Amino acid sequence: MCGIVGYVGPRRAEEILLAGLSRLEYRGYDSAGVAILTPQGLALIRQVGKLENLRRAVLEASPAGNLGIGHTRWATHGLPTEENAHPHLDCTGKIAIVHNGIIENHRELRERLAQRGHVFRSQTDTETLVHLVEEYYAGDLVEAVRKAVLDARGAYAIAVIHADHPKEIVVAREGSPLVVGLLPGEGFLASDVPALLPYTRTFHFLEDGDVARISPGKLEIWDRQGNRKDPKFRDVPWDPFSAEKLGYRHFMEKEIYEQPRAVADTLRSEISTPWEEGLGKVDLSQVDHIYLVACGTSYHAALVAEYLWEPLLGVPVAAEIASEFRYKRPAVGKNTLIVAVSQSGETIDTLMAVRGAKEKGAQVIGVVNIVGSAIAREADAVFYTRAGLEIGVAATKTFTAQLAALGLLGLWLGRAKGVLSEAELIQAREELSRAPRLVEEVLKLGPTIEALAQRFYNFQNFLYLGRGILYPLALEGALKLKEISYIHAEGYAAGEMKHGPIALIHEGMPVVVLYSAEELPEKVLSNIQEAKARRGILIVLADDAPEELRELADHLVLLPRASRTLLPFTFTPPLQLLAYHIARLRGTDVDQP
Repeated sequence: MCGIVGYVGPRRAEEILLAGLSRLEYRGYDSAGVAILTPQGLALIRQVGKLENLRRAVLEASPAGNLGIGHTRWATHGLPTEENAHPHLDCTGKIAIVHNGIIENHRELRERLAQRGHVFRSQTDTETLVHLVEEYYAGDLVEAVRKAVLDARGAYAIAVIHADHPKEIVVAREGSPLVVGLLPGEGFLASDVPALLPYTRTFHFLEDGDVARISPGKLEIWDRQGNRKDPKFRDVPWDPFSAEKLGYRHFMEKEIYEQPRAVADTLRSEISTPWEEGLGKVDLSQVDHIYLVACGTSYHAALVAEYLWEPLLGVPVAAEIASEFRYKRPAVGKNTLIVAVSQSGETIDTLMAVRGAKEKGAQVIGVVNIVGSAIAREADAVFYTRAGLEIGVAATKTFTAQLAALGLLGLWLGRAKGVLSEAELIQAREELSRAPRLVEEVLKLGPTIEALAQRFYNFQNFLYLGRGILYPLALEGALKLKEISYIHAEGYAAGEMKHGPIALIHEGMPVVVLYSAEELPEKVLSNIQEAKARRGILIVLADDAPEELRELADHLVLLPRASRTLLPFTFTPPLQLLAYHIARLRGTDVDQP
């Protein structure tokens, strides 16, 4: 999850680059660097470790220049060393490049270029690109970059500067995001919007295959064949304060407590939209199968939708991990609906799954948080979550916003399929509109959850169990804990416990159980008894507390009662808080695991 920033204009480039990179720290990195054009030529400064190391090195070097590119690197090819950090230079020292993504054919390119006399100084795939640009450069930097990326296979977002072109940054993208902002006499570039929010809220999102030149106050774009394209700038309704902690200890904590607003904003933006308008040109009359494709936390939101949609719609609904779905040759055709769930709208596996399905005639609905993102552009209809900017790497408010969006989208699909009357749709929307208040209510349990974390933060293994619609939430709770605390945690369907996972339960092992009166309570009680017989420590989140449950639970957290549809909104925040406080107490880097 690397970060890119670029600037051309009258200001000192190093200040813009360092500030932008600091706003992209949430993406994670192990090294960082900048290349700035000074009167003496390109100044290259790179450091391993935290951005503060780079900041000190830049302050010491004090490179005076108005054109530059910067990068935070997460090592994929080559160790995290200064030599492997970006930017990389060509043999002449006049061309610098930064790159996000993976060049799949870098070995063959490296061999070809080495035979041509190019000298490599790093182990990275990125360095092949800067030597390709050097190889093709004949005075036109745009054309050199265009030819270079035609030779590359894989995903990339690149930014290139040249000492002989002091007023331009040339960029290209394929499968990895880049955004451009302009002001009079200035040009800004980043891999994500937060880096540029202090300067502008109007952006052009580059598309796959684009090659572009950013110069002071100007953006020019070409496609792969060299044909000109017109920029399309869009307003992003985020503010710079979204990237500030505002008194919270971590962004993750702040974003957990922003969930009532994120859910409310998501529902408010669409809840009064007529379903015909919301679904746009999507035709459900012949749809006989629905796939929800997603990755990570978004996949867990998709699983929740599977549990809600299939009994409502009466057609097969399956949540699929996008990185598997795109390669397994699924039975997809014109009667298939694909729902692509992605916070960024740029998740490469999800995007490629969408493209593969569209090639086979499937219709696509995107559920994304970023206006103008690739999935939003390529879908037949799009449902925007309104979670705002999420800085913490571990998704929190975007997850609950996705739950809200998928809940409402399911109602639209039900109305379009004729299984819901207009009156039933209105009633179901009113029920869903209770979600923000439920999230707000359950967040008041913060001190209770923090006390639990104090008790368990030194444990090394956790098991999470849930049934029905609570099973995806058990998966999500386990993912959050392992992601930010580095504790081994596994989520399972409670009914599967006896088919293997029960062997893991031993005396003193924490077992987090999700119990609801709305979702097979007798069955879950039986599973709790099985875990208790193995002397596990039972941490039970429950919206009902029969006497037997009270006797079995070692720690019982009572949640507000809610309908089955709303259970994800009552059970999710406590799971997030438990993971957050355990990670905080263990001293991990919560926002940048």
